[in-house]
Amino acid sequence: MLASFAGMIDRQRLESLLEQERTRHADTHPRSAQAYARGQRNLFGGVPMTWMNKAAGGFPLYLDGARGSRVTDIDGHEYVDFALGDTGAMAGHSPQPVVAAIQSRAQEHGGLTAMMPTDNAAWVGAELERRFGVSRWSFTLTASDANRWAIRLARHVTGRPKILVYAWCYHGSVDETFALPGPDGAAMSRPGNVGPPVPLAQTTRVAEYNDLDGLAQALAHSDVAAVLMEPALTNIGIVLPQPGYLEAVRELARSHGALLINDETHTFSAGPGGATRAWGLEPDIVTIGKAIAGGIAVGAYGLDAALADRIEALDDIDLIDTGGVGGTLAGNALSIDATRATLEHVLTDAAFDSMIERATRYTAGVQDVIDRTGMQWSVTQLGARAEYRFTTPAPRSGSASAVAGDAELEDYLHLHMANRGVLITPFHNMALMSPATTDADVDRHTALFAEAVEALL
Repeated sequence: MLASFAGMIDRQRLESLLEQERTRHADTHPRSAQAYARGQRNLFGGVPMTWMNKAAGGFPLYLDGARGSRVTDIDGHEYVDFALGDTGAMAGHSPQPVVAAIQSRAQEHGGLTAMMPTDNAAWVGAELERRFGVSRWSFTLTASDANRWAIRLARHVTGRPKILVYAWCYHGSVDETFALPGPDGAAMSRPGNVGPPVPLAQTTRVAEYNDLDGLAQALAHSDVAAVLMEPALTNIGIVLPQPGYLEAVRELARSHGALLINDETHTFSAGPGGATRAWGLEPDIVTIGKAIAGGIAVGAYGLDAALADRIEALDDIDLIDTGGVGGTLAGNALSIDATRATLEHVLTDAAFDSMIERATRYTAGVQDVIDRTGMQWSVTQLGARAEYRFTTPAPRSGSASAVAGDAELEDYLHLHMANRGVLITPFHNMALMSPATTDADVDRHTALFAEAVEALL
């Protein structure tokens, strides 16, 4: 059973504290408020992307600039940034080697995109093989696109129609993945899902993470082309695998004729080769995006050599025109150059050692506050990222993690810290370390977290 924080917090006190923080937010960010008002006329939702409306203070902070582990808003406030673009800036903001690569491509070479490959792509493919183990790589502009293409290849090569995902998983905007198990176990659409093209049960089977019996039952229908999974759930809160779980998933997929796709977009935080390398996993396909180009848009999917050979041997597949999914800008010279610079000079093996040390310090600091205050909360670390949840022990499935949410409490903690110069990921209580993150940055969060929690008591 999960022990909830409920009953430990005076909800009226929480409401009062939250209102104080919202007033402070409005009073100290007038330019951001004005920018948000200007956007209402010509921007759908008032912002460049509607998810930017996830703002605890009622309107988002507007960016002026960012370097390393710091961002500055247009009202002149500087923040220690643990959100890091929800992983997109895991390399830190504008790391010098990436800036140099961008300048070289734009100013010295020219040709940001052309219908021609660049030689750096082969270097990137070889480096991704070193890190993740699979050897044949192709590029997209987002991890969502990488997942879409991996799904299409899996369906074609297996001749099966369905994809298996986990409840509350995160795979970008892929239609098949917004699924939860319905009362009869069949996939149903998640609440709020926008415009699914067909009922989810037609394309998707769904299981609960860490539930091997449920996974086996879903695979037993023999219609699953691939299991698409994050090695650890992330976007619903970090949910780690139970001992032996991922090895059993691999064996179940093989025994039922399904491919295994590891989406490392967020679990890349586990180490230089993500969870795949850190935990010795053996996927057929790896997908990734966001972080590997230092803030430039990129995604990639890698195939096991045997699978790639099997696909290329098919005589009923067009990999150039009809099946050439990825987008005209995919694999462009700018994104490839930025990816090489990031992997070669920024998100190195040594950098991950430092990032994971910072995350371990962060986790220990949060756990100490939880222990001292008696809160029935938990904190979970996944390599260079960590997250606290309002329940203990930490959830073991996506659905259990969803139940543990508390929007009002989350908004309070986010605003308390943002109003004092620390940002964490808006959608949850997650913090990510970059190579530029310092011990002082971590300790600043710990002090503010303690202050916010103690104010609730």
